[in-house]
Amino acid sequence: MARAGGACELCGSANDLAVYLVPSSPSEDSDTAILACGDCRSQLNNETEIDMNHWRCLNDAMWSQVPAVQVVSWRMLHKLSGETWAQDLLDMMYLDDATRQWAEAGTANLDCEPTLDVNGTSLMPGDNVHLIKDLNVKGANFTAKRGTVVRNISLSDNPAHIEGKVNGTRIVIIAAYTKKS
Repeated sequence: MARAGGACELCGSANDLAVYLVPSSPSEDSDTAILACGDCRSQLNNETEIDMNHWRCLNDAMWSQVPAVQVVSWRMLHKLSGETWAQDLLDMMYLDDATRQWAEAGTANLDCEPTLDVNGTSLMPGDNVHLIKDLNVKGANFTAKRGTVVRNISLSDNPAHIEGKVNGTRIVIIAAYTKKS
């Protein structure tokens, strides 16, 4: 409580504060826990739907000197990396080697099966791909043409699908119909 100054170490809220133990921590002491508000805890624990705008607070939290706050910030930005602002913050964020290993340890179980393009190349959030065939976009009344570049893709829960913008519309694309640029 003293370290956090009586506020959530992620968003700064003073409401419904409690200790949040960072999953996959190397130990179970105060250095591997943070003080978090109810909103942050419920979203971190997947109890409520993620509110993208709530997590813009990570713009400040990611610069914390507390490794546990850095780890939680990195993991949440990694989870939101399909959003341009989150990917930009993730690209700017610096973690020392030990803290990065700790942060990545919590996402290892999330990355069960890789998302692969037509050539078997692993796709990552933020990659650019191009379409290898014409795709009829249901509900948008247009065809995404072969060769169209889809920039800054995001991955979905299904490893066979990616998401990206084509003609200003965010669509789900079968990863096997793309080639990494």
